[in-house]
Amino acid sequence: MPQSLIPKLLTVALVVIVLISGGCAPIALEQNSQAAIGFIDINSDLKLRRMIVRQATPKGFVLFLHGFPETLYAWKDIALILARDYEVHAFDWPGYGLSSRPSVERFSYSPQDYARVLKEYIRRSGIDTSKLVIYATDIGALPVLIAALDQPNFAKKIIVGDFAPFDRPQYMHANLQSLKSKPSSDSTRAYMNNTRDEILENAFRRGLSKDEQFELPQEFKDDMFRGWSQDNLTSADAFYFYYSHFTRDQNYFESNLNKLKTPVTVIWGEKDFYIQKEMGVEFAERAKIELAVLSGIGHYPHLQSPGRTIAEIRASFDK
Repeated sequence: MPQSLIPKLLTVALVVIVLISGGCAPIALEQNSQAAIGFIDINSDLKLRRMIVRQATPKGFVLFLHGFPETLYAWKDIALILARDYEVHAFDWPGYGLSSRPSVERFSYSPQDYARVLKEYIRRSGIDTSKLVIYATDIGALPVLIAALDQPNFAKKIIVGDFAPFDRPQYMHANLQSLKSKPSSDSTRAYMNNTRDEILENAFRRGLSKDEQFELPQEFKDDMFRGWSQDNLTSADAFYFYYSHFTRDQNYFESNLNKLKTPVTVIWGEKDFYIQKEMGVEFAERAKIELAVLSGIGHYPHLQSPGRTIAEIRASFDK
């Protein structure tokens, strides 16, 4: 079998499995759904590449927020399945994929700056937040929670996971700890920029046994390589700048946690190599929200177990 056919066949198989498990006949496949990928202006400095999969009469809206070192293509296969019922959005954060990469003098790449980008994206896209479920992972999670602090009805539901809401470096991998302050952050930045190929090849496998590891669609892998370096700034640079403000923004979120009113669910991979599940446990207990620890799953649940992600999103609309 030609290798190029494998990702397509896997996607079709996943669609069939999800529809059957939901009590729908395979005849209902949305094979004509197409991901429209284009750009949207956020302000004079920022243009985001985005993906929308539309539904003629959507039951709601889904917005996916990716992590490092991903791009919007992380969500494409899941989006095509969910578009049977919902209008699905995803975009590249500034510094990733083909979105803009302003100079750090004009944009800090901090979680708070990302929160402002997220708010403006929702506003400019005309999304009805009363019917919106946001699924955010890794670097995408803290910005959405910060954005929700001053808007009680920011979304119908927010699902977050595998991230660091609080300044608890003891729960983080040593490389992530090193990014939180100089001079170690500068060394880690240089190392990451010198090891792009290794990062993109192995970041998704770490902490998992051979049997638990998974292959990424070639289209997604190609997009991460293509989008790593644009306009003299790499995704590793954007990650470094994010972390240079991380402690400040974590402390801001923790000190304002009581303002979080939008319903939130926490999803965490039991075998997360980068951020221990104890981080998620503390967050869920402090915020008094639901936590699901996924057995045998690592840092990227949406890629390792996409069917479970789809089911979680569907269940969020039913609650």
